[in-house]
Amino acid sequence: MSKEILLVVDAVSHERGIEKEIIFDALETALASATKKKSGKEIEVRVAIDRETGDYETFRRWQVLDDETEPFEYYDRQVLYTRVIDDNPGIAFGDFIEEPMDSVEFGRIAAQTAKQVIVQKVREAERKKVADEYQERIGELISGVVKRIERGNVIVDIGNNIDAIIKREDMIPREPVRNGDRIRGYLYEATNQSRGPQLSLSRISPEYLVELFKIEVPEIGEDLIQIHNAARDPGLRAKIAVEAHDDRIDPVGACVGMRGSRVQVVSNELAGERVDIILWDENEAQFVINAMSPAEVKSIVVDEESNSMDIAVDESQLSQAIGRNGQNIKLASQLTGWTLNVMTVEDAENKNEEETQNILNQLMEDLNVNEDLAIILLNEGFTSLEEVAYVPLQEMLDIDNLDEDTVMALRERAKDVLLTKAISDEEQLGDTEPAEDLLTMDGMTEQLAHQLASRGIITMEDLAEQSIDELLEVQAMDEKVAADLIMTARAPWFAEDADDTTTTENTSDANETNVTSDAEDKQ
Repeated sequence: MSKEILLVVDAVSHERGIEKEIIFDALETALASATKKKSGKEIEVRVAIDRETGDYETFRRWQVLDDETEPFEYYDRQVLYTRVIDDNPGIAFGDFIEEPMDSVEFGRIAAQTAKQVIVQKVREAERKKVADEYQERIGELISGVVKRIERGNVIVDIGNNIDAIIKREDMIPREPVRNGDRIRGYLYEATNQSRGPQLSLSRISPEYLVELFKIEVPEIGEDLIQIHNAARDPGLRAKIAVEAHDDRIDPVGACVGMRGSRVQVVSNELAGERVDIILWDENEAQFVINAMSPAEVKSIVVDEESNSMDIAVDESQLSQAIGRNGQNIKLASQLTGWTLNVMTVEDAENKNEEETQNILNQLMEDLNVNEDLAIILLNEGFTSLEEVAYVPLQEMLDIDNLDEDTVMALRERAKDVLLTKAISDEEQLGDTEPAEDLLTMDGMTEQLAHQLASRGIITMEDLAEQSIDELLEVQAMDEKVAADLIMTARAPWFAEDADDTTTTENTSDANETNVTSDAEDKQ
């Protein structure tokens, strides 16, 4: 019988490509099941097979329970601690005691009992093996044949009896797909589920577009050209940002190919999606200008605090800059990471004049100066009281039409106004009550909560945005305590990140299928 066991293990392991240890575990489980069935009782059994000889032993087991435990639920496999402690020193609650019992023979009956267990274990091992294999391939393009379509979900046979799925939301809208079609997708998830490995592909992700260009443009694979980012409105339009690491290479032209051959292949794979190839620039304003192609940008104003840019174009190009259903501006924003506001040159001038006038009025009011003096300051780049009060003195002395007495007076006025505002703000916050979540958070005291509220830190969210140094300025405390308070306040952020999911919105229904690029337009 021992030799027969070893033969079974070798045969199954070789045939299915499964580790022998998994087969041994399955046989032990099967023999234990056959033993329990033969005994006719609900006993606990363990079988141990010698991996070298194939010999095996069988043990009956009882779990040790605390004497205070409620009446036994299973009398045939549980025992009280006080009954076994004398013979088993060192035993603990939850441990098992064992005694040898007769083993069943590994014959026809035991083999039949083992069959289902072995099959199940082998299937589980095969599924895990496939999931692990494809887990390492996440980020690759996977191709196969459409096997069937279920409620918009496309099941793809990728070979070796393995199926992948392209969910309805991961398919290009209105893309015609039929059984037997060959199809590709970007592998973004591989999990092992009860029904088998779940391989999820996407045809709408920006990564899919990037991988297609890597296939079609050899210079990308050779690291001569780098794709920095990509943005898509699946099935309609896309933009990719490219940069050459070799000055002799035109990255846009290389991606377009001779007469658009390379980009045309990519477009055909994406159901006619129009692809704009954008030249990446380390100057973010210039990058945005490039990304707005084919619209021509006349001027651009950068607001780093709000991470936004105001883009001015001729009125005749406004609709082109925005794009159908806002498509062009949306893709440019996704590609660059900036919030982009498009307007006509006239609107931009009016907005700039309005903002300039507001700054001018504020300077006149705060510094109590006439318009001419305020204009001089504004023309020299002074737009706030902080700049007037604290820029190096020599910078203001170098301004024409300003003598030293005027400069000193302006700086003193600016400092006085800033001080008055600070005192006023502090007085307004003095009676501010801390929010309930700040008062009740772990590690917070009522006194500290009121001190924080007096400084404008009213909620847990306000506290989460502080740094350790800022918190130490409020009250003298240990740095570790300050760090712990901040991390406690930030805990909801991490919880939200864990639950966050990404959804893709497909809203456009344009019919354009022409593939263009900035380079092609110039050609």
